Amino acid sequence: MVYQKDLTLEKDWNRLIKGLENLVGKKPKDLNAVLFLIGVQELGLGAKNFDKEEKQDLMHIAVCKVLSLSGYYELDGIDENGWPHWKLIKALPHFDLLEQEKLLKMHILEYFEKEIGID
Repeated sequence: MVYQKDLTLEKDWNRLIKGLENLVGKKPKDLNAVLFLIGVQELGLGAKNFDKEEKQDLMHIAVCKVLSLSGYYELDGIDENGWPHWKLIKALPHFDLLEQEKLLKMHILEYFEKEIGID
C-alpha cells in the first residue's frame, strides 16, 4: 500500500517538474530548486539575482508556505523589505530524511495545485 503511494507521489512529482520546465524554460534539478521557485513566487519581487543567504531565506519561505497548508506554520507578517516571516504553530513530525522529502513533495504538489493552478 505504501509502495503504491510512493509510486503515485513520484509520478505526480515528475509531472510537476515537466510542467515547471515548460513554465520557466528550465528543468528544476531537485527539490531545493523547486523550493527556490516557490520562495521567489511567494516573495513576489520577480526574478533577480539573489545572494547565497537570500537563496536560503527563499527556500525557508517556501518550506514554511507549503507546510502552512497543513497548519505547521502561519504567516507572522511582512518586513519593511517585503519579505514574509513565518512562525511555527504545530510541532513538525520527526521523520528521517526520506520521509521529510516525501512530506515536502506532497505539500509542494498541493501548493501548485491550490495556489498556482498547476496539477
